Amino acid sequence: MAFRWGIIGLGSIARKFAEGLVAVPSAELYAVASRSREKAEEFGGDFGAKKRYGSYAELADDPNVDAVYVATPHTSHRDDALLALNGGKPVLCEKPFTLNAAECEGLIKVSKSKQIFLMEAMWTRFMPVMVKIRELISEGSIGDVRLVEADFGFRAGFNPSARHFDPKLGGGALLDVGVYPISLASMLLGQPTDAVGLADKGESGVDEQSAYVLKYKRGELAVLSSAIRTNTAHVAAIYGTAGKIVIDSPWWVPKRLTVYRDGSEPEAIVPEFVGNGYNYEAVEVERCVADGKIESEILPHAETLAIMITLDKLRSQWGLVYPQEKV
Repeated sequence: MAFRWGIIGLGSIARKFAEGLVAVPSAELYAVASRSREKAEEFGGDFGAKKRYGSYAELADDPNVDAVYVATPHTSHRDDALLALNGGKPVLCEKPFTLNAAECEGLIKVSKSKQIFLMEAMWTRFMPVMVKIRELISEGSIGDVRLVEADFGFRAGFNPSARHFDPKLGGGALLDVGVYPISLASMLLGQPTDAVGLADKGESGVDEQSAYVLKYKRGELAVLSSAIRTNTAHVAAIYGTAGKIVIDSPWWVPKRLTVYRDGSEPEAIVPEFVGNGYNYEAVEVERCVADGKIESEILPHAETLAIMITLDKLRSQWGLVYPQEKV
């Protein structure tokens, strides 16, 4: 029997995830939910979903859904993931996982208490190039990792009511795209002992561009940046004591890496890549659920929480507090 997926929130990223499922032979897009019945019907018709709901609760209560992908705006992630967990459904929740660390910790507690699978949808983590990088680092191909550099910046047209710029929607570069380089550094170096950053806050009060340095327990550093009003190179580099690894642009949808080992010729590696990339995180969810796990060892709960703590720490330095967080 196919693994029956449900999707809550039917925006552009939900469409990409649905397209990714096509490349997973074991998967079926079974149900979709929007607050608009018309949108659910249209989206479901495009992808052949059997069930098309006009409310999230209906999908969460459907006993035939094997897992829920939460693709709503990140200000709603906590509530929508909680709805699915309380409905007994394993959850794959888009990044940033929640608005802040407190919300993240609350979801993890529910997952553990109910023994239901929960994972952050950091799709990059599960792609073949990242799998290969973890292998290379584990083998000591470039020695000990000492420095990570990565950026993710693009130029969006200013619109104070758009999700990138509206504080009520958790706007700003850090939560939207800064989570990518911070997650890469986390994968390679763990949780930072210190995080220092500077941001330029625009007219709507959110960080339009920011740069930050993370320090780790053995002195390693990550030099990272993110932007929603500035185009950047979209390249990542990992520097070790015996070489380096460079991931081609755009590094968060990695197709090619080059290993530079000291004293050797560069080695380009292009692993097989199928689908649009979203398929790999879906396969991981299916694997974990089949094995009875409540978290993935590739992106465990504790790491997702550590990433949210780092995001909180940087925002606090910039005085960036969202309306939902004010008491």
